[in-house]
Amino acid sequence: MGILLHIHPVTPQETKILKVVEILQDEGIAIYPTDSVYGMGAAINSKSAIEKLALLRGVKPQDAEFSLLFAELEQIVDYVKPMTKEVFKILKRNLPGPFTFILPASKRIPKLLENRRKTIGIRIPDNNIVRQLAYHLGFPLVNASVHAKDEVLEYQTDPSLIWERYKDLVDVVIDGGLGNNEPSTVVDLTEDEPVILRQGIGELRL
Repeated sequence: MGILLHIHPVTPQETKILKVVEILQDEGIAIYPTDSVYGMGAAINSKSAIEKLALLRGVKPQDAEFSLLFAELEQIVDYVKPMTKEVFKILKRNLPGPFTFILPASKRIPKLLENRRKTIGIRIPDNNIVRQLAYHLGFPLVNASVHAKDEVLEYQTDPSLIWERYKDLVDVVIDGGLGNNEPSTVVDLTEDEPVILRQGIGELRL
């Protein structure tokens, strides 16, 4: 069975953050709040954890459309191909925030995550818990949204219900308060002009 940790969403307790980081470094899977829906993730350098994450989603890693969660913009540059000034300005205006930006992937992205388009979705959520995880881990988190088994709700928002469902499937669930039931806005930045692929909670600033 995994563990349940209550972490303050505004001022995360460092000892608890480091406990989760230790679990992620040890091939573990964590569930955590973001600024949109709750997510589940693994360290990008943990092949077995990424494979388990894909298994939980019922897909192959290459078909899972995982995003990467970062602590800050400086972390992103190693994982995407060199970007134009215009693209960088869009990222800077909107991050941290509830957006997933699709960018051309660099060779540092594990083969396990390669898709046909050679792109990757990147996120810097406006949530101190998950950004502290990525900061102390030193690597991005490979992320998937936590969906609900509900005909009305698409995403599970209540951490106590998430715990009940996933306590035997993941290594740690972070209770950081109620989550949103609306996902991030997905924006494709691989072409000359930004293309909104999914309108979510974020309103894009150009």
